[in-house]
Amino acid sequence: MTVRVAVCYGHPTDPEAFDEYYERVHIPLANAVPGLTEFTWGKASSLDGSQPPYYAVANLFFADAEALQAGLGSPEMTVAAGDVPNFASGGVTMFVQDEVSVRT
Repeated sequence: MTVRVAVCYGHPTDPEAFDEYYERVHIPLANAVPGLTEFTWGKASSLDGSQPPYYAVANLFFADAEALQAGLGSPEMTVAAGDVPNFASGGVTMFVQDEVSVRT
């Protein structure tokens, strides 16, 4: 069973600066976390055209809970987590989810 960490970024004060910093600096830091099997991110939009609650959502996937714990405790994760205040002026909400594929 795959484990996912969802990182939901609030609306930044300067979206262009967020995008530039995130892509140039933060993505390489997050990609260095050991045990990471997949890393996706994208800007949020709503189905009805209203402003969504988040500006962007990143998903960090790990093979299992043990790999997640090892990644979370790594020096690389400490660096990546410490970088978040440098660009996430809209705040951040994170949660962990066990991923189960239900498509047959």
